[in-house]
Amino acid sequence: MSEEFMLDTDDLQRRMDGAITSLKVEFASLRTGRGSASMLEPIMVEAYGQRTPINQVGTVNVPEPRMVTINVWDKSMVGAVEKAIRESGLGINPQLNGTIIMLPIPELNEERRTQLTKVAGQYAESTRVSIRNIRRDGMDQIKKAKADGMSEDDQKLWEGEVQDMTNACIKLIDDTLSGKQEEIMQV
Repeated sequence: MSEEFMLDTDDLQRRMDGAITSLKVEFASLRTGRGSASMLEPIMVEAYGQRTPINQVGTVNVPEPRMVTINVWDKSMVGAVEKAIRESGLGINPQLNGTIIMLPIPELNEERRTQLTKVAGQYAESTRVSIRNIRRDGMDQIKKAKADGMSEDDQKLWEGEVQDMTNACIKLIDDTLSGKQEEIMQV
């Protein structure tokens, strides 16, 4: 490896890991027929003049596998939370009980399961694109160093290292997607 050029592989790996972490958060928000507090994470509520995550206006609980409850702290926010859930596209019909909003999780039919696996595939593909963009950034840094006098052997070595990181991340994405699709299709 060239002493003059040091590719920041830690930065590339950190960025790739961030993309995969983001994918896992998106996967957690996909409904699988079981209740989960993480399925509400992407939902933002119009609260006190700004958009706020649901978990900052109430306590989210999963008292049983097919039920999620939100105990809204401020009684005046119940309507806004209910509206945000209805408009979120989760396909869940909230039921009010005072300041508690109950979200019964319906069984997923085969058609909805198939749709969710396609959505999971789209999430995975956008993460693959992010990983490839990070790879391209690394390769561009290597090409610039080559133009500045890096040896061809060092160039091949660094390119191989970046490609190995990319391949490992793409494999992790594929494995994670496969696991999520199995979970969604499980009846």
